[in-house]
Amino acid sequence: MQGVWRELAGLVLPVACAGCGRPRTELCVECRRVLARDGRGARRVRPRPEPAGLPRVWAGVPYADEARAVLLAHKERGALRLAAPLGAVLAGAVRGLRPGAGALLLVPVPSARRAVAGRGHDPVRRITLAAAADLRRGAGNGVGEGAGARVLAVLRQRRTVADQAGLSARQRLANVAGALEVRGGAERLLTGLPVVLVDDLVTTGATLAEAARAVTAAGGRVTGAAVVAATGSAFPGAFAGGGIRRDSVGDRGKRGRTARGRAAEGYPGK
Repeated sequence: MQGVWRELAGLVLPVACAGCGRPRTELCVECRRVLARDGRGARRVRPRPEPAGLPRVWAGVPYADEARAVLLAHKERGALRLAAPLGAVLAGAVRGLRPGAGALLLVPVPSARRAVAGRGHDPVRRITLAAAADLRRGAGNGVGEGAGARVLAVLRQRRTVADQAGLSARQRLANVAGALEVRGGAERLLTGLPVVLVDDLVTTGATLAEAARAVTAAGGRVTGAAVVAATGSAFPGAFAGGGIRRDSVGDRGKRGRTARGRAAEGYPGK
């Protein structure tokens, strides 16, 4: 119900760009350009230290400034229409994994029930649905990367996880160890199909590593993970004079322009 009221409020109340505050637009052209990284696209990221069991991870943007503001507006302030542009960023990260055109399961990392109830929506699942639609739409003739993508929300928390804000990488690993599981009876849905884990943000990689463990234990085949954004520790060189590494989509092997902004803190729990 909260989501319905937010949508109605967006129709009658003045709006401002979620990224920069520019009036009369929910997301301005300039901030859309930032989300697209000036056309450079997604890239592979590696948290340091890299936790055991972490699959390949591709991220759409560094978690800073406009991108951070847009993610927070969608997640915490219920700007639900931002799911589409954020989903497009996530779809780019999925394409970076080169999943092919066949059947592909996008499995979102679950949020705590209390968090979903408090926000009135599940932000990661909403963005994942938008990404799947973008992948199918972008494939056009059904043979492009991710053409067979569909969302399968089968992960759940099996126990309470403490707030990870302020924890070290090792403490975060211990905090989420064994915390996720595949819902009972859903194991058969994973059989024989490639799985891409999806989340809005990666910081230390602890949550994605735990998600990979849970899916693998249930018989799934995890081929990688895709996220909307990655913090500076996982997105090296993205904030100050860094170039684009060789595995960057859309600009392989070229030096990119200096990314705007500075590194910002990530969400707790990633």
